[in-house]
Amino acid sequence: MNHDYALAALTTAAGWRKSRYSQGANGCVEITTELPGWVGIRDSKFGPASPLLAIPTAQWRALLAAELSA
Repeated sequence: MNHDYALAALTTAAGWRKSRYSQGANGCVEITTELPGWVGIRDSKFGPASPLLAIPTAQWRALLAAELSA
């Protein structure tokens, strides 16, 4: 699946969840993993109207691993 297809599919994806670090505030990110192999990321302030990022799951995991080791 290419990036453009993933981006389009994630636009209508369900299962968006806010970071647990947001503590109820709106200034955080939301993610969805509803599309196999991809992670959607958007700004929680704008909800569904937010521009979104689509990144492959492997790159998402690498980002998290790098952050945890920092």
